[in-house]
Amino acid sequence: MNKAVFLDRDGVINEDFGYVYKKEDFVFKEGIFELLRHFQSQGYKLFIITNQSGIARGYYTTEDFWELMEWVKDKFSKEGITIDDIAFCPCHPEFTSTCECRKPNPKMILDLARKYDINLSQSILIGDKQSDIQAAKNAGITKTYLIKDKLDGIIK
Repeated sequence: MNKAVFLDRDGVINEDFGYVYKKEDFVFKEGIFELLRHFQSQGYKLFIITNQSGIARGYYTTEDFWELMEWVKDKFSKEGITIDDIAFCPCHPEFTSTCECRKPNPKMILDLARKYDINLSQSILIGDKQSDIQAAKNAGITKTYLIKDKLDGIIK
């Protein structure tokens, strides 16, 4: 079985300016490249799991989201980092019906774990909201990091 790091996007990978969907608005968090290179060198698969309610709100489309994420994956690749997969939830209960994928529900994590044969007890989740941490716990991930502003202290 594989081990993985599950990463929230906004607030962990990039600065959270609210409903970021254009590359000109995407600012990578300081230290994210070093952090992901570290985990990758330790044999972790890297996954992005992100709630994207801006789609449900009509601020941008699924195509806009994927266009940005392809650009993000390319930037990581140029830094020697492979993002193994991305899962996202386009829903929001105020604009769509309730769903199984929106964090704190664990569906995005569990789906990726099945697809990539991930041992969740050996995996990590890094998030910036309590709903990220709860999704990890709901999926059986016990090692989590709740970051506030900076990525300091994750690599020891």
